[in-house]
Amino acid sequence: MCVEYTSQEVSSEFQLEGDYLIGGLFNLHYVTSPIYYDRPEAFDCSSQPILIPNYRRFLIMRFSVEEINNSTTLLPNVSLGYEIFDHCSDTQNFPGIFKLISDNGSIQPWGQPQQQQLHRSNDSKVIGVIGPFTSTHTLTVAPLFMVDLTPVVSYGASISILSKNTNFPSFLRTVHPNKDVIEVIVNILLYFNWSWVAFLNSDDDFGIDGLELFLNRIKDTDICLGYTKALNDNTNYSQVFKQIEAQKINVIIAFAPKLTAEALIDSAIQLNITNKVWIADDGWSLNTKIHKMDGIKNIGTVLGVSQPLVTIPGFSDFIYSYKSQILYENAGQQKFCNQICNCSNLTAEYILSVDPSFSFAVYSAVYAVAYALHNVLQCGKGSCNNNMTVQPYMVLAELRKTNFTLLNQSIRFNENGDPEFGSYSIVFWNSGAVQEIGFYTFQSVNFFINTTNIQWHINKVPTSMCSPKCCEGYAKKPNGVQKCCFTCEICPNGTYINSTEDPFTCIHCKDTEWSEEGSTSCKLRVVEYIAFTDTGAILLIIGSCAFMGLTLAMSVLFAINYNTPVVRSAGGPMCFLILGCLTLCSVSVFFYFGKPTTSFCIMRLLPFTLFYTVGLACFVVRSFQIVCIFKITAKFPQLHSLWMKYHGQWWIIAGAFVIQTLLLLIGYCYGPPVPYDERFWYRDKIIVDCTINLKATAGPVIFLASLCSLCFIFSYMGKDLPKNYNEAKAITFCLLLLILTWIIFTTVYMLYRDRFIIIFNALAVLSSLYSFLLWYFLPKCYIIIFQPHKNTQQYFQGLIQNYTKTLSQ
Repeated sequence: MCVEYTSQEVSSEFQLEGDYLIGGLFNLHYVTSPIYYDRPEAFDCSSQPILIPNYRRFLIMRFSVEEINNSTTLLPNVSLGYEIFDHCSDTQNFPGIFKLISDNGSIQPWGQPQQQQLHRSNDSKVIGVIGPFTSTHTLTVAPLFMVDLTPVVSYGASISILSKNTNFPSFLRTVHPNKDVIEVIVNILLYFNWSWVAFLNSDDDFGIDGLELFLNRIKDTDICLGYTKALNDNTNYSQVFKQIEAQKINVIIAFAPKLTAEALIDSAIQLNITNKVWIADDGWSLNTKIHKMDGIKNIGTVLGVSQPLVTIPGFSDFIYSYKSQILYENAGQQKFCNQICNCSNLTAEYILSVDPSFSFAVYSAVYAVAYALHNVLQCGKGSCNNNMTVQPYMVLAELRKTNFTLLNQSIRFNENGDPEFGSYSIVFWNSGAVQEIGFYTFQSVNFFINTTNIQWHINKVPTSMCSPKCCEGYAKKPNGVQKCCFTCEICPNGTYINSTEDPFTCIHCKDTEWSEEGSTSCKLRVVEYIAFTDTGAILLIIGSCAFMGLTLAMSVLFAINYNTPVVRSAGGPMCFLILGCLTLCSVSVFFYFGKPTTSFCIMRLLPFTLFYTVGLACFVVRSFQIVCIFKITAKFPQLHSLWMKYHGQWWIIAGAFVIQTLLLLIGYCYGPPVPYDERFWYRDKIIVDCTINLKATAGPVIFLASLCSLCFIFSYMGKDLPKNYNEAKAITFCLLLLILTWIIFTTVYMLYRDRFIIIFNALAVLSSLYSFLLWYFLPKCYIIIFQPHKNTQQYFQGLIQNYTKTLSQ
C-alpha cells in the first residue's frame, strides 16, 4: 500500500523543483507475482525486488536534467525540474500518472476555449514525460497523456503500434521500433545461411509483436520458423527444449526482456542444452548477469543485437559524487506514492557495471524535450522568453521538428515519432566480455560482421537447416508444410531448375531448346537440314545432272537410230516419252536440299510421283505389248488388231496421267506437304523436314504401286522370251531393283530420323531413275554402238522365227 507524505524539508531523488517539469516513469522494481487486493489500491513498488539497470537509467535522467540546468546556452535563466515515479505495474500504478496530468491535485475536464484560458494559470507545469520503459506499460499509460497532447518520449517501448499517429498522436521514442531489431536479426540469419530456427518470445505485447514482425519479414526468404513458443512464468522449459531438439534446430532467437531471458538461459544451463547458437535482442544482449552465469559457455555461441555503447561524459563522476553523499531514505522522503527506491546500499561501481543499454536513449529523450522547450521559449543569447505560457502541445510541435546534435549524433524524429538516428551493434559473447563484431546502420543501410572475431562452439560456422541444400540441377520436393523441409529430385531431360526464382519446380525447356538431366539452364537446339553445300547434296546433284546428261545423250542416240530394230523394240516413240519423264522426275532431287519451304516440299513429291507414273504406265504398256506379240497374237489375233487400230497404248498412258493428276490435286487440297521441325528423335537438335500426310498421299502411292504390280506381272509373263530379245526381262529386273530400293528406304526411315535420311530419300529417288536408265536403256545403247550386227531386221526376224517354231513344237 502506498502512503503519501507532505514533508517538504528533506529532498528526494524523485523530485526536483523547476520552472518547468518533466515527468519520468521508470520501473525500478519488478513484480515477482500478481498481488490481489480486496479494494482498489495502489501497489507499493519498493516492496519488490529492484532492477539495477533501470535504476541506472533513472540516474541518467537525473544527471541529464542537472547537466541541462548547468548549461548557459540551452535553457538560460530557466530551471528544469522533474517528477519521477517508480512505475512497476501496468494495472496498479496510476496515482503517479494522475499526479502528472492533474492540476493542483485534480484533473480538469475539457471545456470551452474561454474556460481553458481562465484556468491556464493553474495548469500543470509538466511539459513532457520520459518513459515508460516497456511496451505494455506504455500501451496502458500513453492514452492518458494523448488527451492533452502531452509529449510522451519513451526510451524503451518498441512495439509497432506505437508508430501509429492516429492512436498515439503525442508519442515519440528514442529507441528503434521492433521491426528494426527484427531486420538486423534476419540479416544475421541470412548472412550465415541459417534457415531453420526457433523463435522464443515473451508472452506480452513486446514479444507477440516481435513474432509477427519476424514472420512477415521471412516470408520472401529461405528462412523457416521451425518452432515458436511464448514464454511466461508457467513455461515448461524442459518441454520447450525437447521439442527444439526433436526438430533438430540449432539456432534459437530469444526475443524477450531481461527477466524472461534470464529465466530462459538459466533453464538451458540447468537442462544441459549445448551446441546452440543464441541470438539475443537488444533487451538482454548486454545483460551482465546472464553473461556471468555458471555454465554459460556450455550452451553454445551467443550473438546479439544491441544499442551502441555511448559514453556519456560526466555521468560516472555524477554517480560517484551522488553516492558519496550520505542519504537517509525513510518514509519522510516519499512525497507521493512510489517515489522511494531503497537503493542506498548500491555502490557506484556496481551501478556503473550493470547493463548500460538504453542509457543514451534516456539521455537523448531528456535533451529532446529540453531543446523543444528551448525553441518554444525562443531562447537565445543568454535568455529565454519567460513571459509566455507553455502548453504541452507547443512542446510537442517543436519535438516533431527537433534536429540537434548530441554526442556527435543528429537527433531527429520521423513523421511517426520514431528516431531517425542511431544504429545497432552486433555483439558476440566472448569468454571474457561482450565483444562488438559488427554493426547495422539505418541512415545509409550498411550491414557488416567480422566473422574472424567469433569463436564458434564447434570451431566452425554452425549450420541450421531442416534439409541439406540441394545440388545444382535438383528441385526441392516439399516434405511437410515448411518450405525448408524437402527432398531433392533431379530434373529430368528437357527441364531445368532456376533456384533463385523457384527452387521447387523443374521448368520445361522451350520447343527450340534442350537440356540434359540435372540442368540449370536450357541450350538451343541445333537446327539441321541438308544444305546445298553438304557433301552428300553435292554428290546427289552431280548424279542428277549426270542422269539428265545421259537421258539427253540416249535420246539423241535413239533419234539418230530411230528406224532401227533395237529402238523399235524398245518402244519407238515411247522411248522418248519415258526418257523425258525420267528427266523430269530427276528435277525433284534438287528440292531435297536447302531449308525446306512449302513450295520445296511440294516439288519433292510432285514431279517424281506424276512423271514416274507416266513412265511406269509406258512400261506397263510396253510389257503388255511384248507379251501380246509373242503370246497373245497367235491366240487372239482380233484383240491385237483392235489394240493396234485404236492406239490402245496411248490411251492407257494418258488415262494413267489424268488419274494420277486428279489424285495428286485431291491429296494436296486435303493436306499439302509443309515444312515441320522434327523434335522427337533427338533432344539436342531439330531436323527440318517436310510432313508426309498419309491420308493425302495414300491415293497417288497406291495407284503408283498398282502400276508397278501390273508392270511386274506382264514383264514376268515374258521371262521365257528369246534370249537376245530381253525387254521383258530387263523391265522385270528394273522393277525388282525399284521395289528393293523403297523397301530398304522405308525400313531405314522407320528406324532412323537423322538429317541424313533426307539424303537417303533423294538417293532412293535417284536410284529408282537409274534402275531403268541403266538396266533398260543402256543395254540397247550398247547394242547400237558396239554390236550393230544385232541391230538389223534380219537378226530380229530370225529370233522371232526360232521362238515361233519352238512354240509350235
